[in-house]
Amino acid sequence: VNDISFEVRSGETLGVVGESGCGKSTLGRAVLQLYSPTSGRVQFDGQELTAMSVREIARLRQEMQIVFQDPMESLNGRHTVAEILTEPFEIHGIGTPKERRKWAGDLLERVGLSASAAGRYPHEFSGGQRQRIGIARAIALKPRLLVCDEAVSALDVSVQAQIINLLLDLQEEMGLALIFIGHDLSVVKHISDRIAVMYL
Repeated sequence: VNDISFEVRSGETLGVVGESGCGKSTLGRAVLQLYSPTSGRVQFDGQELTAMSVREIARLRQEMQIVFQDPMESLNGRHTVAEILTEPFEIHGIGTPKERRKWAGDLLERVGLSASAAGRYPHEFSGGQRQRIGIARAIALKPRLLVCDEAVSALDVSVQAQIINLLLDLQEEMGLALIFIGHDLSVVKHISDRIAVMYL
């Protein structure tokens, strides 16, 4: 990833499109410091992320989250949905076990699933439902930035529209800044305020 520069504001969606292998996912992960860039700057709310320690970045993780392409790969199949959704709270030491369980149910309802689904495992859900669980996990800590890395490309077209509408609703509700990485131009056009094209 070379010579790319952009900014994204609260409540705005920046679409990122480009050919396979051009570095879109690398870009998304570098923004979140899941990959450490060899040069350049990444600033979040005026803070330089590339200069931060692992501990400082870990604290900021609450504010920056990612939704991955394949919900089957990104959800731990050995954990129940409740365990998956309470994990962010446990990692950051937020709430009691009882509060976390309640929040997990609230998150499921917020993304259009029943709170009673909390006791089930990821393989018991359809692809679209699993992606809703992935989104629920991503918004658990009320982030301000969400990177969606090909978040709908593995889903059927009818389900894609539902997930995009969910993301737009959450964005409006939470004032989220979205970086929406995709290769389907019609999908990216529908969700984005601005579009960045990565080429060569």
